Amino acid sequence: EEEEEEEEEEEDQKDEEETEEETVDQLTPEWQIYQLKKGHRFSNDDIFTAFRAAHVRPNAHSILDLGAGVGSVGLATLWRLPREASLVMVEAQEVSHHLAKKSVRVNRLAHRVHAYLMDLRELHDDAGKAKIQRPGQGFELVTGSPPYLPEGSAVLSKHSQKAHCRVELRGSIYDYCAAAVELLAPDGRFVYVMAAQDERTEDAPVRNGLVIVERYDFVFKEGRPPHICVCTCARQQDVQTPFERLHKVMVLRDANGRRTPAYRAFQEFMQLPPGTATMEELEGRMEGMPR
Repeated sequence: EEEEEEEEEEEDQKDEEETEEETVDQLTPEWQIYQLKKGHRFSNDDIFTAFRAAHVRPNAHSILDLGAGVGSVGLATLWRLPREASLVMVEAQEVSHHLAKKSVRVNRLAHRVHAYLMDLRELHDDAGKAKIQRPGQGFELVTGSPPYLPEGSAVLSKHSQKAHCRVELRGSIYDYCAAAVELLAPDGRFVYVMAAQDERTEDAPVRNGLVIVERYDFVFKEGRPPHICVCTCARQQDVQTPFERLHKVMVLRDANGRRTPAYRAFQEFMQLPPGTATMEELEGRMEGMPR
């Protein structure tokens, strides 16, 4: 045990020293994240996903993050859940997987997080055995931030990590939905972010036995159509019909480019420990305050 602790300390010391190509950035008030300086970096899209995921299943104890990348969605979600919650991350890019594992170590989360280096489209080996050890009947909460663009629809970045995060080189939202429905526990929820104007955003769940129970659109500037959306899905067999689907919209900036009360409330909310305040309370405080 002493040898293992010494090895972990040595790894942590190495990880704490930023290399030329990597940065260590603040993901939550308590946790940091490793990223490539010139590679794919986490964004609001990831934090919006974590925001809704933790909201729809605030007491989840088992989380699965598909196409986890450097771990931003999964870790940001985990931070808002009970201390007993555990996270499984699935990522196919070795560089992103390596960075995610460094973040897990530096945040002392090895006892709560397990990272798989694998393609989410290949959940079973050649013998049909599951590659991921699922808890009980499945995961209570599954998250995903798939690439938005079909292959051939955009110029590929010369940076491989960026290219795979932006363009569907290893599957699409359909593959994410297929994996999610297989690994979800009864009454579990799958939360993903996708381009708001893409028809596949709503078609993919339907084709894979899922039902969207909430859609949260994000408008980057007042007067424009929604740019991205975060959808929450349940398995078809877990939804009683008829049901009322929830639809919400957050406008980030007004016509003059100033942050809206809702966006400022969101930014403050994500920095507060879970249970400190509600979004509605914070938004009320923001009304009339300087922007």
